[in-house]
Amino acid sequence: MITPQIGRREFIAALAGTATGWSLAAHGQQPAPMRRVSVLMALPDGDPGARAEIDALTSGLHELGWVEGRNIQIEYHWPGGDVERARAHAKEAVARKPDLLVARSTPAALALKAETATIPIVFVSLAEPTASGVVENLARPGGNATGFTNFEASIGGKLLGLLRDVSPGLKRAAIIYNPETAPYAQSYLRSAEAGAATLAVELRSTAIQSEAEIEPVLSAVAREPGGGLVVIPDTFLLQRRDMIVPLVHRHRLPAVYANPAWTRSGGLMAYAVDPVDLVRRAAAYVDRILKGANPGELPVQQPSKYEFSINLKTAKALSLDISTNMLALADEVIE
Repeated sequence: MITPQIGRREFIAALAGTATGWSLAAHGQQPAPMRRVSVLMALPDGDPGARAEIDALTSGLHELGWVEGRNIQIEYHWPGGDVERARAHAKEAVARKPDLLVARSTPAALALKAETATIPIVFVSLAEPTASGVVENLARPGGNATGFTNFEASIGGKLLGLLRDVSPGLKRAAIIYNPETAPYAQSYLRSAEAGAATLAVELRSTAIQSEAEIEPVLSAVAREPGGGLVVIPDTFLLQRRDMIVPLVHRHRLPAVYANPAWTRSGGLMAYAVDPVDLVRRAAAYVDRILKGANPGELPVQQPSKYEFSINLKTAKALSLDISTNMLALADEVIE
């Protein structure tokens, strides 16, 4: 018997809807499957820069319809700037057979590439993806990897030019890096050498492979007058910035860095590709690949957003005058 509160037509419509639901269930139609992504981070867990990058990735994916716990699971690994740890984490991540891998540094990308030729890899902040063998070429990467590079040919010269602007008495500059975590260092050196010739600045490069080597290297740079420091992108050094920045200040060295995290940790100034922007852009490639795109056919993307930051407090402590023109060019001035 049909109750008077519900009309015959409404009852039939409700019954039809229920029947349709039974029909879909009978045919085995299921919700969209949960997709799994593993991310190898460049910085240790708890680092403010790492948190900003994670937020950029998750918000970028959310805008594209991916919600953690609903249709995507993201697992983070924290090798930091340690090559052996990157290899161990890569082995562990690949063993879990995720749908996609994200590599946030050169050591992470190389480690993942060595572990799998089939699981798609999206890399972020690789300086030389072709020279390192991660991709065949930038336009058509081939294989299972593609992503976003953080290097353009003139950046080494730009770093040196900024250092000369803030320290007109600059006569020599040292570029420091760890060859294991920055195997692309020669690209920065070639770029800086062109700038050094124009500026009449003697350029030296120094490899640092352990914490114990950092202080002696900085002491040697400061021993002669007119010295300065250039720190290129390097996860080993970046992870130790809270140790390096006070040493640089103690030796009263003007320094320029290639990551904005340095100035936020007290470094003098930084000119760099915005790493958070790269991670945010990488979300679009994660989305496309999870929806069926072939990573080998997605071109490697060049950086599009740079960030120039100055720590005015540090400049004053080093008795350096920052011109109003330079301050006007800065995206961020820390006082």
